[in-house]
Amino acid sequence: TMSPVIEELYTTKEDKVEAYKRSLTLFNTEQQLGAIAPGILIGVEESVANKEITPDVAESIKVALIGPTSAIGDSLWVATIIPLLLTITMTITNIGNVFLYLGPLLYAVGYPVLTSIMSWRLWNVGYSTGIGFMKKFMKSGKLELITKTMTILGLIVVGALIASFVSLSIPLVITPPGGETAAVNVDDMINAIFPNLLPLLLTIGVYRLYAKKKKSPLFIMGFILVIAILLTIIGKLSGIYTF
Repeated sequence: TMSPVIEELYTTKEDKVEAYKRSLTLFNTEQQLGAIAPGILIGVEESVANKEITPDVAESIKVALIGPTSAIGDSLWVATIIPLLLTITMTITNIGNVFLYLGPLLYAVGYPVLTSIMSWRLWNVGYSTGIGFMKKFMKSGKLELITKTMTILGLIVVGALIASFVSLSIPLVITPPGGETAAVNVDDMINAIFPNLLPLLLTIGVYRLYAKKKKSPLFIMGFILVIAILLTIIGKLSGIYTF
């Protein structure tokens, strides 16, 4: 997505390399309504190329866009527009006769057409808004405030992603001798004290391996897989799940 933009904005190899590195960081959003995000990011990249903002600000904006565009896109497009389009086309199909084929045809044609039009319009809106947004706050002298705000929002988004997508549990149930009714589920006890503590610790550990120890993502994934397999085997052989 950003390759033509980077080639157009930067002339030196060093600047292009740094821009490509920024563009390779994780960005996950809904595809249709999320098209507004690349438009904004292109406008932001132009501001970086013109030395109006620093790359750190661009990174903060990029991370901050993940949550809103994903939430709005999933709820509006996936949960509303697609079911509505399916309802209309299936109703037409149920009429029968020639409409039996017209309904699926309308969906097969209408979905990509609607997607293309909406994505293109939102991309343009994002591009225009992105430039205007940055210029407005550059003139107001609130760059530091915006940077801190985007950083905090980015951390909130990362925290939400950890809680939503990282899963780690300890399947241990401690039963005192003769006290089956007083059995303690270790995972429930940890979550009662600090919800999602284990996923957080796992994420911090992965971050340290990647950022501090300079381990590759492939090594980290393999390491986690091996540890998970070993712990599963040990747990099943020793009956560690309940004791």
